[in-house]
This record gives sequence, structure tokens and C-alpha cells, in this order.
Amino acid sequence: MSLRILKNCVIFDGRSEALIEGGSIVIENDRIREVSTGEACVAGAEVIDMGGRFVMPGLLDLHFHAYSISLNMALVDNMTLPLKVAHAARLLKGALHRGYTTVRDPGGGEIGLHLAISQGLMEGPRLHYGGKALSQTGGHGDVRPEHQVESPCGCSLNNTFNEVVDGVENVRKFCRNELRKGADHIKIFISGGVSSPTDPIWMPHYTDEEIEAAVHETRTRRKYVVAHCHTDDGARRCLKLGIRSIDHCTIITQETANLIAAADGSTYAVPTIAVMEQVMRHGPELGLRAESLEKIKVVHASAYQSLEYLKRAGARIGMGTDLFEERFHPMQSQEFSFRSEIFSPIDLLRSATSINAEIMQKTGLLGSIEAGAYADMIAIDKNPMRDIHVMSRPDENFSVIMKGGEFVRRRI
Repeated sequence: MSLRILKNCVIFDGRSEALIEGGSIVIENDRIREVSTGEACVAGAEVIDMGGRFVMPGLLDLHFHAYSISLNMALVDNMTLPLKVAHAARLLKGALHRGYTTVRDPGGGEIGLHLAISQGLMEGPRLHYGGKALSQTGGHGDVRPEHQVESPCGCSLNNTFNEVVDGVENVRKFCRNELRKGADHIKIFISGGVSSPTDPIWMPHYTDEEIEAAVHETRTRRKYVVAHCHTDDGARRCLKLGIRSIDHCTIITQETANLIAAADGSTYAVPTIAVMEQVMRHGPELGLRAESLEKIKVVHASAYQSLEYLKRAGARIGMGTDLFEERFHPMQSQEFSFRSEIFSPIDLLRSATSINAEIMQKTGLLGSIEAGAYADMIAIDKNPMRDIHVMSRPDENFSVIMKGGEFVRRRI
């Protein structure tokens, strides 16, 4: 049995704005055993003086693609699986060393990566995966250009991140199979997207009946549906049809933001600002086609206003990033700064910890410092409640990163 005590901490528990000054955290194996307001004493425990550092739960990123090697989907699809896994290992390790102790992969991540991390064969965050996402023919996940002919075998498109699935019964069967393989959630595209060639952003995807089939199947497993959704109409469909996580949520009205807030924990917005900034700033060098460069202008123009609406409504908002290419993955940490003119530091810290855990149905296990939770924590040399931008410089400011009671980084 492993016992550790982190003493002399300034503790943010993931929820309360009131910090515990001079607190202690007792860790037994991979869990938090006790949180105290003063010094704790446990026989045989290793005691580590945190020197008054700000200690908070490890970060969660709810929109992270382990196979986000390139925005050139054909390039990724034509890689051998061992090469893709090697790239994924670097991306996952990078996220962990930025303080993200948990990531949710809504498209591409699967049981093999999860087992490799959990068995210690690969260094990375806790990986919650949805398997392959569902796209209708001609939807956001259908990356075939207009001039590409049908497959001679009549097979549906099946690539690294998603599969083209049409019809209620096919949706139902596909979801059942991904859930059989341990998927933590199911992702479905219900609006157009930026990187896909033939679907306008405003285009609604899937019928209500197809979406309801996916929602029904996840609920039989006590799991949930994640939607790729940019539009106001799409967000309202999510609310109506029982989708829990509205990812991107970029072009909504104040009225829809109010409805998300009123959903009271059944539907959440998970904006992904980092990827929009990446594409706006670097779209041409990423090799995006002209139509995608036009689409990002539409999405980017509305995204921050949508955040304003959600903030004004009092919605519970999660955090994701959705970045592609290893050289751009450090922008993951800048999600805090991108949102900082709209949200207070406590709002942002909650989004990346306890609210994200709530969305994932992992309250009390992830995203908090409390008895029974996993001992996933970061210690920061400066207080991010006073300056949220310290979160954007993890190499400089994070002196400790811990996952499951073991040190990923220890500079004290």
C-alpha cells in the first residue's frame, strides 16, 4: 500500500471559490483518502511539503482526438495502424505533461489505446473513448470530395475518425457495437463542419428518428451521446432529443443559451475555441481547401458571441480543444486565455475540472479533490484565480503533475 501526504497546500477542490489555505491531502494508492484544513498525520506516509502552492484537480479535455495527426484526413487514413499509434502516443503524452490527466476522445479513440495506457504500456491521460463517430452520407464525417466516385463494392465510408451510417436500424446496430467495445459515449454529427468538403455549416444532419435511436442505445448502457454541432437549430435538436454534450456550440442565440441553462444538468455546451483559433491563424499552411477557409470565418465570427450568451444565461459549460497536428497541440493550454475576456478564472477552472467530470458522469471520481476521487492533481507555482494566464504556460508554472497518486512531474 502506498501512502502520501501533500501538506501546506492552497487547495482548490474543483468547485468552491473558497480555497483551503494550509491544507493537506492524504493519498492512499491511486485515490484521495482525506482532505484536511490543517496538517494530517498518518503513520508510515511519505510527507511532501508543497510550499504553499496552488493545488487543484488534474485537467480534463472533453474534445481531444488521439489520432489528430493531421487535418489531411486522407494522410491519416492511409497510415499503417502502428504508425498512427506511435503518433497517438506522443500526442497523449504531451497532453498529460500539460496537466490534462483525463481526455475524452469523441471520434477515433478506442479500446486499444485505453488498455495501453491503463496497463502502463503508454504514458498518457485517462482515455475515455467513443469509438468511431457516426456521419450520414454527405455529412461532416463524409470526407469524399464531389468528384470521388462510389466505392465499387458499395461499402460505406469507414475511416480513422468515423463511419458513414444511414438509417435508424443501421444507427442502432452501429451504436450497439461501439458500446459493446466499451465506448464511454457515442458521437454523432448533426450539423455541417469546417474540414469536410461538401456539407454547408447550416446543413442539418440525420433525422430525429436516427438521433433518437443513438440516444436510446446509449441510455440502455447508462451512457450518453455527444453531438458535433455548430448551429442554433442543431443545439435545439440536442435539447429536444436528449443529447447530453453539445460540442462546439458556436452559432447559437441567447434564447437557445437560456434553454441550455434551463436543461439543469441534462444537456451541456462544450465549446472548443482552440481549434478555431488554430484554423483561423494557420488554415492555409494546414492545407485546408478554400471552402473550409470560408466556413471557419463564419464559425469564428459567432463563437465568442455564443460564449457570451452562455455566460449570460448561467449555463454550465464544459471545455474541449479539438486540435490537430503535434506542433499545434500546445494550444490546448491556451483555451483558458482564449475564453478569459468572457469568463472569470473560477468559471474556467470549474469548466476544466468539476463541470467536465459532471458531463462525463464521473462526479466524485474525476475533476475534484475530495475523499474517494482519483489522486489526479496539479500544483501550480502561481495562483490562477489571480491570473488565469498561468494555465497557458504549464511547462513554466506547473511544478507537480500527479495521476493516480503517481508523479508525472515533480519539481519540489
